[in-house]
Amino acid sequence: MQDFITLEQIDEAAAVVRERTAHSPRIGMILGSGLGELANLVEEADVIPASEIPNWPKSTVAGHEGRLVIGKLAGQTVLVMQGRSHYYEGYSMSQITMPVRVMQRLGVEMLFVTNAAGAIDPDFVPGDVMILTDHISLLAMAGMNPLRGPNLEEFGVRFPDMSQPYDRGLQKLAREAALEANVPVREGVYICLAGPSYESPADLRFLRTIGADAVGMSTVPETIVARHGGTRVLGISGISNKANLDGSTATTHEEVLEAGKVIVPKLKAILMGVLRRL
Repeated sequence: MQDFITLEQIDEAAAVVRERTAHSPRIGMILGSGLGELANLVEEADVIPASEIPNWPKSTVAGHEGRLVIGKLAGQTVLVMQGRSHYYEGYSMSQITMPVRVMQRLGVEMLFVTNAAGAIDPDFVPGDVMILTDHISLLAMAGMNPLRGPNLEEFGVRFPDMSQPYDRGLQKLAREAALEANVPVREGVYICLAGPSYESPADLRFLRTIGADAVGMSTVPETIVARHGGTRVLGISGISNKANLDGSTATTHEEVLEAGKVIVPKLKAILMGVLRRL
């Protein structure tokens, strides 16, 4: 398996997307587990199956449709990824973040990343929405950084700053949109693990100790690559299950997808509110 995606492969994929749409998206969106129905709101939509884009990683997970939907949403031109691929599916970090590179080549300036996440903070309950204020990049710390390998100078510098992975201006707009829509929001730190197994109670207690509020298996690699290329990022987690700090409950993917039904209307209100404010 190829570890590193080249600029030529990125541009080959971007060219195919460009040929299939008349839109020039300014905003990219990546929709996590059970959250894909937001893509149905896009107007004047051009829909491209991921399987028809060269070099694009294909998702094998339920709740991830594997399509690009490009069109108009709340007055903005958007490119919506209906589902994503994950490291645990067998792809390299460079492969799972390639869609972000393609978005950057298409001129996307802002990226909205969403995910279904497990609660670590014991106060969080399923159905909550959390605005990401920061992340803990445990995988990257351990060597699995999506920027490992040849640096693509066309996007950014070898050693990019990560002091503000999630854009404070976009966070402010998300808070305003949530307040206007009467959607209560949490704020906190997201941590990405490799998966696909869920965390043990001891794992969760450790993650809580090091400062994480919610945990998932995505988003952080995409954010690192986005920031490397100068793309502003808004991150939002839908809390799909309660913190299992004592081992008394079991977590299932079905539970995650079910929670998405509660989370989607809240996420829709916030994201549409942010788009209208841009």
